[in-house]
Amino acid sequence: MTSMPVASREAAPLPVAALMGAMVSIQIGATFAKTLFPVIGAQGTTTLRLVIGALMLIAVLRPWQMRPSRATLPWLVAYGVTLCALNLLFYAALARIPLGVAVALEFSGPLLVATLTSRRASDFAWIALAVAGIVLLSPFIHSLQPLDPVGVMLALAAGGFWALYIVLAQKAGAELGTRTTAYGMAIAAVLVLPFGIAEAGSGLLAPSILVSALLVGLFSSALPFFLEMVALTRMPARIYGTLTCLEPGLGALAGFLFLRESLTMPQLAGIAAVIVAAAGTALTSKPPVPSPEKREGRLFGRRRSATSAPSWTSQKYNPY
Repeated sequence: MTSMPVASREAAPLPVAALMGAMVSIQIGATFAKTLFPVIGAQGTTTLRLVIGALMLIAVLRPWQMRPSRATLPWLVAYGVTLCALNLLFYAALARIPLGVAVALEFSGPLLVATLTSRRASDFAWIALAVAGIVLLSPFIHSLQPLDPVGVMLALAAGGFWALYIVLAQKAGAELGTRTTAYGMAIAAVLVLPFGIAEAGSGLLAPSILVSALLVGLFSSALPFFLEMVALTRMPARIYGTLTCLEPGLGALAGFLFLRESLTMPQLAGIAAVIVAAAGTALTSKPPVPSPEKREGRLFGRRRSATSAPSWTSQKYNPY
């Protein structure tokens, strides 16, 4: 069977629609999560999100079928710890600042990883543009709607953990493949329980809360995971990396439509600058040298092109 030409694969509507659906789903999940903050707090919401997400991923991926080796176990534990901290920080930021701003500031993490792996002069232009965008989103810019400085710092800290998450996901994922996500979510769910219980107590088990929490788990974990797997197996790296850079814009749109969050012109300009910087980094990055397994077209037990997403985007899936 002849393989589909690159141009045809790039134009194929199914993977593009699947990836866009995954990104929209994640932002809708974040809006559902934010509506739970007044009832069970950010830490309680984080707990339900991780626990329900872990249960869904365990049911789908059945991680017990592939146990981690002793060499991989420390990386896997570190990955789970990072995932827990990342979610706690992001939701704490989301309780203080608009969704689109939080997502844009958190993008500083993968942008840092992407630019540090390259030494070309053009990359410094993208770094400068991203920094300019972050400055426009900082609380130091005079605005009629100033941002909470603590929320901004929490979102940037979440970005730092996102960068660490990418590195650790590569280490653990080399052996466990997609099951890394299920193991990591399970570890994070166990670690976050004391935080959620301390803040929300028995409120975590209220039937009215669980319905909303199930929606958060569905839209933030199960549905985007399936859709991203559809996209990752059919989409070249540059297209995937470029499209995922739209997430801050989708977050701002979801916040406006569902949470009535309005942004000022400088804040919108800051989000746009981060999107352009991330897209520029993805478009100008050199594709990684494929491993022998990838050259044979096998990854995580599935057929996959050697032009599949680069490490910083393929391990980007759903950290918050």
